[in-house]
Amino acid sequence: MTTRILKQAKKYLPLIGIAIFIYLIYSLNVEKIIDAILSIPPMFILFSLSLTIPRIIIRNYAWQLIQKEQKIRISFLQSLKVFLIGYFYGSITPAYVGQLMRVPYMKEKTREPYGKLFVNTVIENVIHTLSLYVMMIFGALLVIGTIPELFLLTVIWIIILALILLYFIKKERGEKLFLILVKFLIPKKLKNHFNQFICTFYIDFPQVKKLIAPFILGFFTWIIIFSQEYIIVLALGLDIPYLYFLLLFPIANFAGFIPITFAGIGTRELTSIFLFSTLFSVAEEKVFVFTLLGFIITDIFTGFVGFLASLTEAKNSTFLELTKL
Repeated sequence: MTTRILKQAKKYLPLIGIAIFIYLIYSLNVEKIIDAILSIPPMFILFSLSLTIPRIIIRNYAWQLIQKEQKIRISFLQSLKVFLIGYFYGSITPAYVGQLMRVPYMKEKTREPYGKLFVNTVIENVIHTLSLYVMMIFGALLVIGTIPELFLLTVIWIIILALILLYFIKKERGEKLFLILVKFLIPKKLKNHFNQFICTFYIDFPQVKKLIAPFILGFFTWIIIFSQEYIIVLALGLDIPYLYFLLLFPIANFAGFIPITFAGIGTRELTSIFLFSTLFSVAEEKVFVFTLLGFIITDIFTGFVGFLASLTEAKNSTFLELTKL
């Protein structure tokens, strides 16, 4: 019964966000949405897109710092290519879990154990997300007089996450719990494979102090992302102060991590409309437009580049196979 429920949940949960997205379009004025999109000068779009280059370079550099600490040897360009491929899969999956597709590509290039590469990818994503959560705290503080519940919920979530991370940092605790989960949740014929996978999790596990630099670099990547989206806000002529946008939009972005939709579609737009129409009396249609276009510019465009990278990777793999024949 439980397995059946989980399968059904996995199948239908992502559709909730799509339903929210469709409902928003239905409930808003479609003509105003179209007019708002057509009113944006193309130069604003191009300028926003151009900021993708420094953003992915900085994030890949931060990832390389983590790779170095874990003694994973891969060139900057190879790492960037794998990052973009992971970004593509992340942009089309709930909660961006598709970014774990970095692991098989990293395996092919480094020959490191799967468990070690899995942990490397998780650490990079966690560190990057933690910098977003810090921005969320400051954003919640900005509006504590208007939406007091927001700060409390943000702090509670971060405390829970911090406790979980502190637990798994220690090999003795983390490995033991994973092995217990395998014992009770994984079918017998797969237990050995999963045990071997888990036993490589903590190989060359990085020291926490060595993750400070990637954590700080995470702020820069988020600032660039939200600046890309703020350019669309300016193009629409909206009176939203940059600092408020920089610290409030992370809350909407976090809503996109909830695994009830694909890449945050629906939940991000709904949260943005609530925040910015409530606090700044901005037209809901224009909030919908800058949120949607921001997603297309920062996620879909980067994901498309990753898709092209995955095609070249597939061609290279095919060529190598042919040369072996």
